[in-house]
Amino acid sequence: MNRLSTGMFSGLLSGPQRKATLILLWAPVVMIVWKYYGTRPFYLTHLASTFGSGDPAQAAELYTFGSAFLLLGVVSLLAIRFIFKEPLANYGIGLGDWKFTLKAILVVAPVFALLSFPSSKDPQFLAEYPIFKGAAVSAGAFAWHALAYLFFYAGWEIFFRGFMQFGLRDALGDWNAIFVQTALSCVIHIGKPDGEIFSSILGGLLWGILAFRSRSLISTIATHWVLGVSLDLYICFF
Repeated sequence: MNRLSTGMFSGLLSGPQRKATLILLWAPVVMIVWKYYGTRPFYLTHLASTFGSGDPAQAAELYTFGSAFLLLGVVSLLAIRFIFKEPLANYGIGLGDWKFTLKAILVVAPVFALLSFPSSKDPQFLAEYPIFKGAAVSAGAFAWHALAYLFFYAGWEIFFRGFMQFGLRDALGDWNAIFVQTALSCVIHIGKPDGEIFSSILGGLLWGILAFRSRSLISTIATHWVLGVSLDLYICFF
């Protein structure tokens, strides 16, 4: 038993397994922190009365998007640079294969824009989105909503497809790295509409493949953003 225990823990925080160990330990922590303390319900319950000036619903949306960008995105980038001491380009932060990226966006983005239309008529999606209902007030309000949404998706993709997937590929291999980030990105959707949580599995696989093939997160951020913004656009104006 002692030999088994020693074998189980030796090398976890040193050698080739160190990075994978840190990623797999950190990922659930940051996901829980963001889900419980970085989203709209927490802001409205605990912070709106203190910091709320103006529309608390809009502030809650900005809080959700900003916290995702910082906790999922910026913190991951800092870990890559100062803990792993690796170039950000190794995690998809760069142009990569820009020709493939451009082709992927031109093909996938219109498909996602069309696929999101049926969901815009689903009562579950209508109740959930857009996060800030005031986005439907005017074209200008929606434009600001769409711009803020881009920061959310940037943080999301940096964390799941960048930090996690690129970070795990050496230890787990390409496909297992894709499967792990897909599983965790699906789990964090719990509580969302049924159609969204099941489609997040297919989305995680597709965006994982795109990230590795293009060696960049540009296509995943752009197409994920198009999917979310087009859904909100349909709900608000169609």
